[in-house]
Amino acid sequence: MPELPEVEAVVRTLRPLVRGRKIRCVHVSHPIATKPQNPAELARFAAKQTIRDVKRHGKYLVLELDRGILTMHFRLDGQLLWFASAAEMERKANRAPHNVHVDVALEFNRGVLGFADRRHFGRVHYFESREASKGLHSLGVDALSKEFTPKHFTSLLADSRRPLKEFLLDQTRVAGIGNIYSCESMWYARIDPRRRANSLSKKDSENLHKAIVSVLWRALECCLKPAPDFRDPTWWFQGLEKILRVYGREDQPCHRCGELIRRIEQGGRSTYFCKRCQK
Repeated sequence: MPELPEVEAVVRTLRPLVRGRKIRCVHVSHPIATKPQNPAELARFAAKQTIRDVKRHGKYLVLELDRGILTMHFRLDGQLLWFASAAEMERKANRAPHNVHVDVALEFNRGVLGFADRRHFGRVHYFESREASKGLHSLGVDALSKEFTPKHFTSLLADSRRPLKEFLLDQTRVAGIGNIYSCESMWYARIDPRRRANSLSKKDSENLHKAIVSVLWRALECCLKPAPDFRDPTWWFQGLEKILRVYGREDQPCHRCGELIRRIEQGGRSTYFCKRCQK
């Protein structure tokens, strides 16, 4: 599932490709991708508008238009694709023998940007403003923003009695951290994911804040080398498994102490941690 580093890598790669371009028209091949919005309305509002910038908050990608915004959320498997022309898209998208899946496409004078999610969890929406988007409006502080300071993070932790892992996944508190990087951050900070958020000392919270920022920047660097290749329908982020120290490593030795990594369920999600290292 794309988390903050993956979405940020997409934003940085996409920005020079579409900034300043006018959307000629919008194609919606699978209306489920715009639910609960009407696909015809999304197409009508976005058409003829120029993309002024490409931004991100948490796991949301935001296309800032002349009037309003387009938001994209990739959920589990969503990704972006690029076609050299509308003719190429018509030849390859959702048709044999290529069968390149595309849900929503933004057509420009030169090139087409496709949003694809075969499992149909991802969403593309239009809003008149950021404030009009309930999803964006509900997000907490972005984990790589200047506002995400140790002091602010400590105050957020102090206000919550939830298990730490569940707290970190709450996008209304801190936006952008998902299952993978929460596990990694807690391992680096040597903190048990089952602890109550408000049980962390000031030193613990500062160590966790430092671990979160470090883990996210390291993952972003990995996601940009190589950068996403939207022209390749099979592209995905490479090499991330090499930097993971705990996630997905159940029954494998901890890189720090040799204890076998454990997996437990918290809030319906898998949590990986070292029982010996993380207290």
